[in-house]
Parts: sequence; structure tokens; C-alpha cells
Amino acid sequence: MAAADSPSAALRRDLCSRGIRLAGKMRADVVDLLDAYVEQQGLDASASVAAVEGVPLAAVERWDEQTGTQRLLQNLAAYRAFRALLAQMLEEQREQLGEADAGLGRALAALLLQVSAFAYHLEELLRLESRGIPGEEEGDEEEEDGPPPPPRLSLFEQKLRGLGVLRELAQWAVRSVRDLRQLAKPSPATGAA
Repeated sequence: MAAADSPSAALRRDLCSRGIRLAGKMRADVVDLLDAYVEQQGLDASASVAAVEGVPLAAVERWDEQTGTQRLLQNLAAYRAFRALLAQMLEEQREQLGEADAGLGRALAALLLQVSAFAYHLEELLRLESRGIPGEEEGDEEEEDGPPPPPRLSLFEQKLRGLGVLRELAQWAVRSVRDLRQLAKPSPATGAA
């Protein structure tokens, strides 16, 4: 019982609560951006998009069997990948349209900032869990986050990839809320192991 009332347990609940709010806001913004992106890119909202290389799928088997640390590590890996992919989308958007559609570029940039902030938030939760941050021990800060840049795609392929990235990011935001709610719950097995 004492572990549930400890300062670290209270901090964990607070960080999880803030993370849930961040993920909820991010999801709302992604949904709004998806609508604008589909319209601006001239895509069909119901277009089928293959899985985007480098982005882990939000859907997972045996979700309820994962530990809190596994959940955090998977979330962190996903948001690091999204950070790289959104940066690439933003660059491609600027190349394609220049300043013709600054609104979409601003929305992508704002979403990129939210993803970066959320990744940092996940790192803070991992530090609290005393697990360390993957990639932190190497000390190589010049190394890029996420997947290596994919081969140059046609304009249409870029649009579809962007649609896939935004759709999967929306799914990850939902999963992140579920993961953080699960992590915030007091666990009777916390002292065991």
C-alpha cells in the first residue's frame, strides 16, 4: 500500500495524466489535419494505404500482457519514427507547394512539435521507471531518430505515404492514451518480482 502513496507513484500518475491530455490533444489535431491533408492533396478519404515502412503498427496482439515498460518503449519507438516521418513530410510539402499552402505546412510543423514533446514526455516516464532511455547511453546525438530516409517517391506515393503516416499517428494517439491509463493504475504486483 505504501508504494501506491509514494511520491514516485504520485509523480507517475501526474505524468500519465498529463500524457493522456497531450495524446488526446494530438489525436484531435491529427484528425483535423487528416481532413485538411486529404482535401489539399486531392486524395480520397477512403483510400487504402499500405503500412508505412518504419512505423510500428499501433495494433498489437496480447496488449493486456505487456508490461508498463514495454508499452512505454513501444510508444517511444513509434513517436521517434513519427518525428522523422513528419519532418520529411514537412520538407516535401515545402518543396511541392512552396508557400502556396502555408496553412498545411504550419499544421504539420505544429504536429511535429507535439510529437516531439510527447516523445520527451515518454522519456521522462521511462526515467521515472529507472529504465533509462534507449539510445541515450551511446551519446551519439548526431544520429537521426526513426527510420532511414526511404528512396525517392513519386509525388502520388508521397501523398499516400503522408496519408498513411497521419492515419497511423491517430491510431497511436489512441493507443498511447490506453497505455498511459494502464500505467497510471496502481499495480498490486509492483512490489513483487
